[in-house]
Amino acid sequence: MSPRKPRQPFANAWFFPAAALYAALLLPWSILTLLGLVPALPGLATPAGHAHEMLFGFALAVVAGYLLGPQRPGLTLALLSCWCLARLGFLLWPGSWFATLAAIAFAIGLAWNVVPRFLGAAKKWRNQTVAPVVVGLSLLSAGAGLALAQPFASTLLHEALLLLALLMFFMGGRILAPAIAGHALSQRRSQDARVQPWLEGSVLIVLLVALLLNLLSPWLATARLTGSLMLLAGVLTSIRLLRWRPWQCLARPDLLVLLLGYAWLALGLVLTGLAIAGLLPLTAMLHSITVGALGSLTFGVMARTRLIYRFRDANARPWIHPVVLLISLAALARMAPSFPGADQHLWLLGAAVCWSLAFMSLAVLLWQARGAHPDSGRRGVDTD
Repeated sequence: MSPRKPRQPFANAWFFPAAALYAALLLPWSILTLLGLVPALPGLATPAGHAHEMLFGFALAVVAGYLLGPQRPGLTLALLSCWCLARLGFLLWPGSWFATLAAIAFAIGLAWNVVPRFLGAAKKWRNQTVAPVVVGLSLLSAGAGLALAQPFASTLLHEALLLLALLMFFMGGRILAPAIAGHALSQRRSQDARVQPWLEGSVLIVLLVALLLNLLSPWLATARLTGSLMLLAGVLTSIRLLRWRPWQCLARPDLLVLLLGYAWLALGLVLTGLAIAGLLPLTAMLHSITVGALGSLTFGVMARTRLIYRFRDANARPWIHPVVLLISLAALARMAPSFPGADQHLWLLGAAVCWSLAFMSLAVLLWQARGAHPDSGRRGVDTD
């Protein structure tokens, strides 16, 4: 018998800690910069720069870590180096050729190694959603730095946010549906609502149309229609969530974390839809998705993935799960300053502290969960 080839380490072992530390340190720094409490980094001197790093810095690192899967260490480190150089370039020299070339190199490397794994991998169009979303995020990441000073900057950032919302809806559902079904089976209960293909397909179509309309927004008055579609997507997402019967998952803290993130996504789509339609303040409501949904879901996915891979138990470190509530507090604090009588500086500072504490705690958890389960190499089982 020929010896078994050693398994390649998962890219998330590198990208998840990088994303957690970046979230804990750099994103709150941008808020403190806006409050005049710390020296300003050029890339974080404006709200657009803060949004850019939230979407293309932090979020894209989590996407890379989760979707790249097992990779050669050299390739993983090369992609991580491109990501680090893109972050350094944007923070110190936003819009420069150095920052742009680093972002392009990372975008090409990510798409080249992720898209073929999903493109054409299944016959149903819903199961091929990941490939075009990653292509779209890669293209936006490569060009958004140069566009920050242009009239279409907000359009591109909103487009990236919609793509991430679509990815969170799809991937979050594909993680939660089998996990909740497995939990129900362990308790000898039936779980009829799993993937819910009609609801899944409907929301994907609605968000794809909203993406197209958002691209046309600089030329056509499509805001109300886009807002209505996002509102509809939020309502359908809420129905999908309720049909999973989350109240029956109280014994599984790891699932409760993901369900909280999915609930924020449903609420965020509704609030952002109302804001785009002009009924609520847009900037504040966007944080229901960028902080509440994106923060909670990425927190839950990173913690759960590494705990399963290292300990074969998503609840092996139960202290980490309540920490996710700090992200919800941060989201509420970022939304509060838009309302009359709110002390903007105090709420923004509170949001920065809560967010930073949450992701610093996650970085500690990821350190504890470094490495692989002792049996992983012998059994050859991909537990991610």
